[in-house]
Amino acid sequence: MRRMWPEEFAYLLEGSEEVALQIAPAASEGAPAGKAVSRKALKARVTQQDFEKIWPLAEARYRLGGALAGKAITLITNNPHYQSWHPSDGGSVESVSGSGHAYTTRYVIVHFLLDDVRETVEA
Repeated sequence: MRRMWPEEFAYLLEGSEEVALQIAPAASEGAPAGKAVSRKALKARVTQQDFEKIWPLAEARYRLGGALAGKAITLITNNPHYQSWHPSDGGSVESVSGSGHAYTTRYVIVHFLLDDVRETVEA
């Protein structure tokens, strides 16, 4: 199934940073330690409110369009293999509205696994 990242959330990926996640091998009793695996990812700082909107999209793979066409992303939320990259505090910004009311915007740092998409061609 080819799911596209919802266009309404495309702005969340603007300004995201491509990073490499170094994932330690799973240690099992009696087995020799393996090599760490490197995975490409996008790191983004989004508002808490936006994060709550995209939470239902977590752990599913979505294809991208635009500048990231040919790529697919998966939002990391609670997968134990990626615990170090679960959503974390991204700070907050204090602001004052036009009417003089003070408010706080909270941010979250999220990671999306980033994969190349391979298209199959029918002969």
